[in-house]
Amino acid sequence: MNARPPNQDGWRRLHPLSPIARIGRLVPILIFGFVLSLNRGAAQGGPSAEIYYVIALAGLSVVLGFVHWMVTRWKLDGETLRIETGLIRRDARQLPLARIQSVDIVRPLLARVLGISELRIRLAGSGSADGRLAYLHESEAIQLRGRLLAGLHELDPAITEDLEQPMASVRTGRLVASVLLSGTSMILVTVVAALVITAVVSPKVAAAAVGFMAVYILGLATAVWRLLSNEYHFEAVEAPEGVRIRRGLLETVTETIPYGRIQAIRQREPLLWRPFGWCRLEVDIAGASARNQRGEGSSVTRKALLPVGQRRDSYHLVDRLMGTRYPTMTPPPRQARLKAPMSFHFLSAGHDESHAVSITGRIRKETTWVPLEKSQSIRMVQGPVQRHFGLASVHVDVAGRRVRAEFRDRSAEEANRLVEELSDLSRLARLHPTKAPATRRGSAAVASDNIPEGWYADPSGRHAFRYWMDGRWTEHVSDGGTTTVDPP
Repeated sequence: MNARPPNQDGWRRLHPLSPIARIGRLVPILIFGFVLSLNRGAAQGGPSAEIYYVIALAGLSVVLGFVHWMVTRWKLDGETLRIETGLIRRDARQLPLARIQSVDIVRPLLARVLGISELRIRLAGSGSADGRLAYLHESEAIQLRGRLLAGLHELDPAITEDLEQPMASVRTGRLVASVLLSGTSMILVTVVAALVITAVVSPKVAAAAVGFMAVYILGLATAVWRLLSNEYHFEAVEAPEGVRIRRGLLETVTETIPYGRIQAIRQREPLLWRPFGWCRLEVDIAGASARNQRGEGSSVTRKALLPVGQRRDSYHLVDRLMGTRYPTMTPPPRQARLKAPMSFHFLSAGHDESHAVSITGRIRKETTWVPLEKSQSIRMVQGPVQRHFGLASVHVDVAGRRVRAEFRDRSAEEANRLVEELSDLSRLARLHPTKAPATRRGSAAVASDNIPEGWYADPSGRHAFRYWMDGRWTEHVSDGGTTTVDPP
């Protein structure tokens, strides 16, 4: 069942099933309360009072959802998306297409069953959704999302949706294994094993420990489940407006990482993942944090670009986003071995004309790529131990806390030279910013035959794109099919 057609003024309403979908998050509570009331009713020999509270809560939620549906309307008015809602206090929002940073599609479990989706629109300098349309028909949500992003980037909506270039995907088996080998899972397994052993030796002590640690165990189990549920069926594709990510088990999310807001890329290699050659690739995105909704000051949001994958796949993604893999990397001088004997062999850093890269960490190896055009400050830090050995560290800071590339434990002469050199390169990089990957590859600029560069027409007339993933070449065609092919 689709949404109602627009009226004469162009205003549209949300999907008629929106009031039902809005109670989706209350479904577990309602089911738990209903089961509990049935058990008490069976013990009492009749219906308990709790069942009436559960029914009243469900009915009230539907009524409030219906009122919200009645007072909410939206329309796309030229270069502005207008959303009006509110019964007692009217809220009218105008979202200019020029300030839209991303448009995400969220499908909770109940909404997926009903075939509807929520649209979340974020503007520049905001950490939360500035506009929400909950809910629209799936096809209408995808069409509106394409119109908003195409209007922002001056593209054809059909091209932004159909000609996506696949970047990364995660197999379920590897995701489950990585979650089980995570630090949170290891702590949970250790605590449960200790409780089992204690229960065999002293049941009373084990019962007391369970009562004391039940909340912590539940929190750890919830964190493990959230890791698995949020990153299930993860897929990243390259689109003209940014990196488009699809993920989720019960609640599916389609979100966009704009190219221009990527402040840094970080590759993490936990100790338990290294024997398998796995790593995690994350991007830091500029924007306001949840505590700073007005966008005052600088903060970042961290998102996974590859939850778990091989190093070669991670390097391939970095090359597509940054246009570089590694510049010339150099280690610290020999005297740094005395200052950091445990991590000396794992430290290296380097830079080229547009990026700074650093490698740190012994237990959890981290590789950070920072575009010099995004640098906020370049500073030299020298502690008392470093002064004794004639060493210093140079930090290339970008927006947000703890987001930087570090030239750690360099000689004082090299550190001074790096500060001047990186400052000059940063100024030049801001004067001549690097083009976004989509623009660089031509997927945002359509060729004369309406096929972006990097794509080709196969003999059957379908548009196809070849990409490297999991150590092999895969061919992606515009009708959604994929075929493994031999390396060219």
